[in-house]
Amino acid sequence: MAEHGESTLDELFERLESSVPEGYKVEIVGGTIFASPQRDAHWQTIRRMVRALEDRFGMDVDVTSDVRIDFPGELNGLAPDVAKFAEGARKDKKGRWHHQDIEFVAEVISKRTAVNDYGPKKQIYAEAGIPVYVIADPYIGRCRVFTQPQDGEYKDDVTVPYGEPIDLTGTVVDLTFATDEFPRDGSAARETSPAE
Repeated sequence: MAEHGESTLDELFERLESSVPEGYKVEIVGGTIFASPQRDAHWQTIRRMVRALEDRFGMDVDVTSDVRIDFPGELNGLAPDVAKFAEGARKDKKGRWHHQDIEFVAEVISKRTAVNDYGPKKQIYAEAGIPVYVIADPYIGRCRVFTQPQDGEYKDDVTVPYGEPIDLTGTVVDLTFATDEFPRDGSAARETSPAE
């Protein structure tokens, strides 16, 4: 138990477990709880990314979607839309993956939590040294690709419109994601990303 009556991540997630509606993803970012609904465009994008990773690394590759992973900092229990782990990665004694073993993370924008993907989560992933972080935005039809984490930030930031490939051949992932079939979500189109 944390000092001064503060809850630990385990305690917070345990309390949330019974109250989150089916079809919602829950994360704790800097101690704040976020719940966002899964949408078709969201899942179809995740599915295409996971399939590309399986095509490249085989069906036994350690890839998760919406699985809790604890990160450094104050109460950061994230559930990346896609996380790919290094070969040989093992779970801890609580059955959780180690953030140090992650080679690739992707988030698909949800309109209410987009600010997290471009803000605190990007910083958390950079500080944790995650080599590749991709944000897919079905509302505006483009991806942001962040690589080369150094001193708590990503040194390389590339924007890729849907329809053009995401070339990660120079990274630890060593593959190219096709984005021409990433679905668009026109239900709440936005003009620009929160980072711009």
